[in-house]
Amino acid sequence: MQHDYIVGETGIKESTLDKTRALDQFLAGVERKAFRIAEIAIGNREEALDIVQDSMLGLVQKYADRPSEEWTPLFYRILQSRIRDWYRKNKVRSRWMGWLGFRKQGEDQDLEDPVEQFADPVSREPMQTLANENSIRTLEGAIQQLPIRQQQAFMLRAWEGLSVADTAIAMSCSQGSVKTHYSRALNTLRTELEDHWP
Repeated sequence: MQHDYIVGETGIKESTLDKTRALDQFLAGVERKAFRIAEIAIGNREEALDIVQDSMLGLVQKYADRPSEEWTPLFYRILQSRIRDWYRKNKVRSRWMGWLGFRKQGEDQDLEDPVEQFADPVSREPMQTLANENSIRTLEGAIQQLPIRQQQAFMLRAWEGLSVADTAIAMSCSQGSVKTHYSRALNTLRTELEDHWP
């Protein structure tokens, strides 16, 4: 009987370890995309990183025991909630700072990404590289100009590849709303970017 208990306990420990590994892999897989989504949404690298880390911690604390197929929409729901919280806080802070006569200090948006400092192992023509970089900057600028709900729908559907149902869960809205926001975002981006993409 004692032996059965030890085997059962070992099975539980292995199951917990497998779940922890799966969660670590999931977080490693979504980290970069989530960071870009947050950075484009709020325009500040440092605060975007804080938002992503806070979202990851929220997933681990609240939903680690949920089935792994539920993690993606749950994580992006947390991320979108943190981005909305940032907008609310920033709006209130800006109002008070303006009312008190303080000027907003410049943000360190020009900080270089250490990953971008490494040479690209794939050789490209300089003019093509420049054209691609300009197109990407134009795309990011156009995405930043979208209303926040359209931006969220576009980033989750096009960038992350979430289904309409999972995007609805992440955005805490109906599937019909997701389709509407996504369609409007696509129409706006097509109009804005017609000179850059066919």
